[in-house]
Amino acid sequence: MKLVTYLQNTQQCLGIFDQKKGILNIVDAGKKHLGKDLPVDMLAFIEAGPSALSDAKKLLTIADGWIDPGTIKILAPIPQYKKNIFCVGRNYKLHIEEGARARGVEPSFPSVPEFFSKPPSTVIGDGDEILWDSRCTQQLDYEIELGIVMGVKAKDIAEKDALSTVFGYTIVNDVSAREVQKAHGQWFKGKSFDTFAPIGPYIVTADEFANPAGHQLVLKVNGKIRQNSNTADMLFSCAQIIQSLSAGLTLEPGDTIATGTPSGVALGMTPQGWLKDGDVVELFIEGIGTLSNTVKKIA
Repeated sequence: MKLVTYLQNTQQCLGIFDQKKGILNIVDAGKKHLGKDLPVDMLAFIEAGPSALSDAKKLLTIADGWIDPGTIKILAPIPQYKKNIFCVGRNYKLHIEEGARARGVEPSFPSVPEFFSKPPSTVIGDGDEILWDSRCTQQLDYEIELGIVMGVKAKDIAEKDALSTVFGYTIVNDVSAREVQKAHGQWFKGKSFDTFAPIGPYIVTADEFANPAGHQLVLKVNGKIRQNSNTADMLFSCAQIIQSLSAGLTLEPGDTIATGTPSGVALGMTPQGWLKDGDVVELFIEGIGTLSNTVKKIA
């Protein structure tokens, strides 16, 4: 099942997305068809656990009142995060190699996942603009990533249990200012400008997405393929990432983990194909859908 947050008449609403039927308002449908007050937003829905998910699945088959997606504005699935987005750096072999070539160094492969984060102010949704401030960066890059959305509060999660703690999966564009990364000697600043984390357009529940390994990822800039890979090429699997991140660190429902990007980023191209004003960036992950944003130069 695909879950979406959307804006209708200035109000944020939680919905079920169906390719043929459209979008169903979960709160309205729950009252009408189940006589229940279901959670009003994505975080509350995730926190409510299996019972809320079971009710939503019932609505799929019995509810009416589906909305045409063309009449509403889709937001990031979780528009207001309570804390930072967790991210994994250097998690695809070919991307590690292309990054090393671009910097003129020998590739080295991490022995454990390398974590950083992006603040909530980076998050935007499908159709929103990626704001490019050329005073801060001339090397604006893209990174398609599979996003894990946690479903429970837990820490010290064993690898064998890790996938059972996942609520669902989404798409993340880890937008990056490359020379800022280099200047600061770490990833946080160069990846944390406002609008640098487009996420969405949906969260696909873990049962529907199934094994996160083996899903195709494709990123296009102005219709031309830049990244084309598969999650099977991850250096660290989703389960290993969750196990490592949760060691001594409590993860909570709704926490989102971007799992790294494959090769094909602008940094690794010859010549380097940095994003520019007006560029349309489309990210597709098999089993989720397409996330699209346009770059807008603001200075």
